[in-house]
Amino acid sequence: MYIDSHCHLDRIDLTPYEHDFAKFVQDAEQQGIQHMLCIAIDLESYPALFEQILPYPNISLSVGVHPNVTDGHDPSIEELLVLAEHQKVIAIGETGLDYFHGKGDLDWQKQRFKNHIQVAKDLKKPLIIHTRNADQDALDVLRQEGADQVGGIIHCFTEDWEYAQKAIDLNFYISFSGIVTFKNALAIKEVAQKISADRFLIETDSPYLAPVPFRGKPNYPTYVRYVAEHIAELRQVPVDEIAKQSSANFYSLFPGLKA
Repeated sequence: MYIDSHCHLDRIDLTPYEHDFAKFVQDAEQQGIQHMLCIAIDLESYPALFEQILPYPNISLSVGVHPNVTDGHDPSIEELLVLAEHQKVIAIGETGLDYFHGKGDLDWQKQRFKNHIQVAKDLKKPLIIHTRNADQDALDVLRQEGADQVGGIIHCFTEDWEYAQKAIDLNFYISFSGIVTFKNALAIKEVAQKISADRFLIETDSPYLAPVPFRGKPNYPTYVRYVAEHIAELRQVPVDEIAKQSSANFYSLFPGLKA
């Protein structure tokens, strides 16, 4: 059984499922996907996303505004607190810093990041962190704002072992996406080999970043097993061990979900 710790279910291509979300969920269950954490990226699409996943106990939700969103509503702390109070919402984000897409003065991005951290601390819910070309600044904000009080996930990890250690010291888990299966992702593979068994998660970030052998094609939560299989090869352990350990780690971070 697998857990996809980061996916965008309102954006996946449902064509193979006759555009029926219920059929997709049923297929994921049959293929061993025990739970999915569906990640919000803006508030404009959030109400529909919430209604879409509300009926499914094996899907949880985050709420937040992605650092790359520049043309949508930028929520206040108070607005986020109201949205995130629902029991279906188990995490805050995704949030963070992105200097690859962001241009010019990005102080607004840092302030949005800080607001999300405050909400997470107020509600005692973990953070979902996105960072690109902003590694040290992101760590600095997490440290300065006391994000270690709630911890969370550095999703779609693309940094090196030194960065991973610093993030773990701040009470964060490292989540590996399909990128770890890419041939040139040597630094990420090293982290997957070295990381303590109790500090990693697996994800798809679907519909993006499909793993080998589907690279460049639409991604689905069911493909998380290919991430697990590659990590198992790197660590020289059975894939069932990766599935069980990553699931145990997920429930350790989100103990309210565990039966």
